[in-house]
Amino acid sequence: MPRLDRLNERYQAHHAGEKQEFVFGGDERGAILAALVGGPGRRVLDLGCRTGALTRHYAPGNDVVGVDVDRDALARAAERLGIETVWADVEDGLPFEDESFDAVVAGELLEHLAEPATAVAHVRRVLRPGGRFAGSVPNAFRLKSRVAYALGRYPQDWDPTRLQLFTPAALRRLLAGFEDVEIRFAIGRFVRLHPRLLANVQLFSARKPAADRAT
Repeated sequence: MPRLDRLNERYQAHHAGEKQEFVFGGDERGAILAALVGGPGRRVLDLGCRTGALTRHYAPGNDVVGVDVDRDALARAAERLGIETVWADVEDGLPFEDESFDAVVAGELLEHLAEPATAVAHVRRVLRPGGRFAGSVPNAFRLKSRVAYALGRYPQDWDPTRLQLFTPAALRRLLAGFEDVEIRFAIGRFVRLHPRLLANVQLFSARKPAADRAT
């Protein structure tokens, strides 16, 4: 069975029975991503869009293309938001022209990839010079997770489809080919007390160098 079909089956099985996709802190995260994407009038590529829970925040006024390995989720996103959708595996390449997007979003995607650096290279290719790459990953080393690890347990929010754990330093290395890299900790009731230890999510943004042309 081709890899894309295997991924489709895996994620459909993983999300089987969900009536509505839940994204913790989705409204707050979506608002931050929408501000980073900008608009209106931007062409935006949303990688790992699933049913559009985050996409809905930056779709209005922009031309959004959603990509995912789960065909059922894509169908729901298209019906829900009226966006163009493409069934594809971001690690195998993106079926788009060089420098064809103003912004690329990867919300809770990179941690699910075996080779995230490959996907980031594809993102850089399809972004226009000066374009924005934004997204989020779990704050895998927050206090609650550290306590669980110390006790020999999985954290309560453990997801078996996650293949990576990112520290801020690891994120910066992954985005080394970009400029203006920013990482912030967000989502959670007590984030202000100690963002690094108490936030649920790391949000990142970076810009493709203006002089960086696709080859």
